[in-house]
Amino acid sequence: MKQMRTTDAPAAVGPYSQAIADGQLLFTSGQLPMDPATGELRNNDIVSAARQVLSNLRAVLVAGGADMRTVVKTTVFLKDMRDFQAFNEVYAEFFQEPFPARSCVQVAALPKEALVEIEAVAARKE
Repeated sequence: MKQMRTTDAPAAVGPYSQAIADGQLLFTSGQLPMDPATGELRNNDIVSAARQVLSNLRAVLVAGGADMRTVVKTTVFLKDMRDFQAFNEVYAEFFQEPFPARSCVQVAALPKEALVEIEAVAARKE
């Protein structure tokens, strides 16, 4: 296994890795809507939060030798399922058909009171 890191996404805020590569698979940790340059949470609304999370996810994937096209599975954690439709519109800006398999659940709370968190499994191109 190999730990992956990038400064183009927020650093881990606890004892975990941004991503771990194991053979041809890359497993990302959940990404929050934090601006990697400032550390500020972009959490005013689900659209801006989702765009930041997906941008962070893309950066971690690229650092690990993958990209959005090689993602096979995502898990989405929403603070409020009423944001589902607006979230899907942003999600479709970042992923193309065939879309990755996905689970999407509402949770009671997320770290830093984020509106959304996303983790992914991707195939590495290396």
